[in-house]
Amino acid sequence: MQAVLQFLTGLKENNTKEWFNDHRKQYDEAKEQMLFLTDILIQEIRRFDEDIPVLSAKDCLFRIFRDVRFSKDKSPYKTNMGSFIAAGGRKSEFGGYYIHLEPGTSFVGGGVWCPEADVLRAIRQEIYESPDNFKEVLYDEDFKQYFTEIMGEKLKTVPKGFDKEFADIDLLRYKSYAFGNSVSDEKVLGEDFVEDAIDMFRQLSHMNRFLNDAIRKRK
Repeated sequence: MQAVLQFLTGLKENNTKEWFNDHRKQYDEAKEQMLFLTDILIQEIRRFDEDIPVLSAKDCLFRIFRDVRFSKDKSPYKTNMGSFIAAGGRKSEFGGYYIHLEPGTSFVGGGVWCPEADVLRAIRQEIYESPDNFKEVLYDEDFKQYFTEIMGEKLKTVPKGFDKEFADIDLLRYKSYAFGNSVSDEKVLGEDFVEDAIDMFRQLSHMNRFLNDAIRKRK
């Protein structure tokens, strides 16, 4: 992953179209390395998650170009590379597996991030109806070894349509049901990185199964 981190380090310091064009060869090498990693992860995840179909790594890798139309920050490029592995690829509404490489802030994770309202309600409804099943995964020791908390923002109030007296009401306040585990640059460049990422994803598969069962019930 050295080509990825080296390119992104330079890009962070020189986030311009001129620099990017001058270093197009480095970008192409980094992209190919990221696609290779993504392809390996797809194959390995399919061994323990039957919901993951045969996918193209290109359909999972996010574009490096930023959408600056509505942003005060007009930097043209993201300073990270990430892939989301799920049924349907990077645009999927289903819970999946995310790998994020960025110098100093890489992480391995997944789940469902900022879903549409109907998907979010379906997940909350499933937790409401089967809280013990959700907590069994959330508080499992092997899962918690990597994923200690649900990421993202929470509502300060009770979600509309749910009983405020529900014993686990706090678990319904989340706007995302996503998880992440930080990985140092040293680990990213280490020989065990891919194996470690697969171990994390294997634990995450139990949570994705819960989330995706909920999402499918909505359809």
